Amino acid sequence: MLVSVLVPTYQESQNIKILCEQIAQELQSVSYEILIMDDDSQDGSEQVVAQLQESNLPVSIITRKDKNKSLSAAVIDGLEVIQGKYCCVMDADLSHPSSAILPMIKKLQTNEVDFCLGSRYVEGGSIDIEWTWSRRLISFATTCLAMPLCNIKDPMSGFFTFAKNKLPPLHQLSPVGYKIALELMVKGDFNKIYEYPIPFSQRIHGHSKMNVRQQFFYLRHLRRLYQYKFPVASEFVQFGLVGGSGFIVDVSIYYLLQYAADMQHIMARGLSFWVGASWNWFWNRTITFSDHFKSHPVKQWSSFVLISIFGFSINWGSYYLLTEYVAFFDDYKIFALMAGVVAGMGLNFMFSRIFIFRHIEQQ
Repeated sequence: MLVSVLVPTYQESQNIKILCEQIAQELQSVSYEILIMDDDSQDGSEQVVAQLQESNLPVSIITRKDKNKSLSAAVIDGLEVIQGKYCCVMDADLSHPSSAILPMIKKLQTNEVDFCLGSRYVEGGSIDIEWTWSRRLISFATTCLAMPLCNIKDPMSGFFTFAKNKLPPLHQLSPVGYKIALELMVKGDFNKIYEYPIPFSQRIHGHSKMNVRQQFFYLRHLRRLYQYKFPVASEFVQFGLVGGSGFIVDVSIYYLLQYAADMQHIMARGLSFWVGASWNWFWNRTITFSDHFKSHPVKQWSSFVLISIFGFSINWGSYYLLTEYVAFFDDYKIFALMAGVVAGMGLNFMFSRIFIFRHIEQQ
């Protein structure tokens, strides 16, 4: 078997017959199979495949019942059973040209590339002229977010080919949502990625599965991939974002104690720290270091606050010195507070990562 065409589907019965016939026309010169991975559509997809089999098309369908329903998960399940030396993954909505499959496979056969991606954004590629400005904007934004992970122009493509022996162990794959190509390019043994220009067409039958929920899944997926490829930098950015939200909480309490409780600003600064530190601990435990070791919450909170006190000694000390001895900061105390927060954050991150939220393998 030379080529396995893997097509994840959900309620695409109107497109399956057309797609399979197009693939058969393009691949008649090689040995191939078509595997439909269906997320229990209950729309007649199985019957359509049965009719195609009667016409002697090498197509089969696996209906995924009681499983995680997602395009990426369907593809991973399909990768376990395909027989071809080369695999092509494509959507069922007819947006990807079947005529590009064989040229993309031939690129792999030359050994000049080991992952061939159907790209809309290289010279010769295109998107449908009927795309709305909002869809263009979303596509541009999601593409920009993924670019640091792999330096290509269309990392969001769902049409790609690769040699099966280049796959990473499937248990290492953990995509969320629908962008399985991005997962494979980041985690697979693919050093030479080639973007093959394709025209991207608007679907005719059925409905797009893209919605706000899928976009949220995509952001979760990106977070996982950044943690995989840039573990320390990714955690530092998340630590900083959590710290930024904690800063807002800290400042709110700081002003509330002064103006609502008529508290002297030095004392207010000392008390607001505890609220901000507790906020930061909770969200760092929940988000930043979610895959790290978690001890008992009270014990871990105590340790986090204790570590934070070291950072706070720099934070509060710089605040005190700036407001007491520099006239500008005495007039604009908020800037002294910000300077202290930045000074203490690096120390807090280092000690938190090493001592509070240790990697599981360190246990």
